[in-house]
Amino acid sequence: MSKQSILIIEDDLDIAELLQYNLQKDGYPVRTSRDGESGLHAARKFKPDLILLDLMMPGMDGLEVCRHLKRDPGTASIPLMMITAKDAESDVVLGLELGADDYVSKPFSPREVLARVRAILRRGTKPAESGKSRVEAGPLVLDRERHEARVSEELVDVTRAEFRLLWALVSQPGRVFARDELVEYITAGEALIGDRNVDVHISALRKKLGAHGDLIQTVRGVGYKCRDY
Repeated sequence: MSKQSILIIEDDLDIAELLQYNLQKDGYPVRTSRDGESGLHAARKFKPDLILLDLMMPGMDGLEVCRHLKRDPGTASIPLMMITAKDAESDVVLGLELGADDYVSKPFSPREVLARVRAILRRGTKPAESGKSRVEAGPLVLDRERHEARVSEELVDVTRAEFRLLWALVSQPGRVFARDELVEYITAGEALIGDRNVDVHISALRKKLGAHGDLIQTVRGVGYKCRDY
């Protein structure tokens, strides 16, 4: 069976070639685009299984590309991993809010990128987990069969990684989860990612939950928990 296809949208030729070489070496069919507009066109035309998207590009930047992709029913379900500049936390949070699945910061190692690519693609084909299909914490309701999060009956747009993280916390209210535990929930044990990714997802979720962002509480020096109702 052939591997899933990948589209790289990256204006830096050296980085694009580095990514393309290592992904193709691992067996993935790869296409590349050097700017946001051509990348958006390629995504709509070829429907790749994963998009690697640089956020800092001239013209249409990565965040705008992400907005277009997630608003288009034909591309909204395509997993997306952002390639970001170091210390660009605000852009990372916004990208996750827009629907990106993960991010990697420059400079990165090809092994790290490959591990995350494999994890995202495996998550996309993983069957639904067994057990409860609905959990609640005050006004927050999670429905796993529908993959929906609602606050006071209003739909909240969450990514797959955010939904997994929320499900872990809400299904065991009051329990404190260490960051490395939450990494396991986000990736389903399929890749190693940094604890910092958890913090970024938590930050994005709190913003999306608005006035109810305090449902997710920080336990200093340990991790996070869902407030016990």
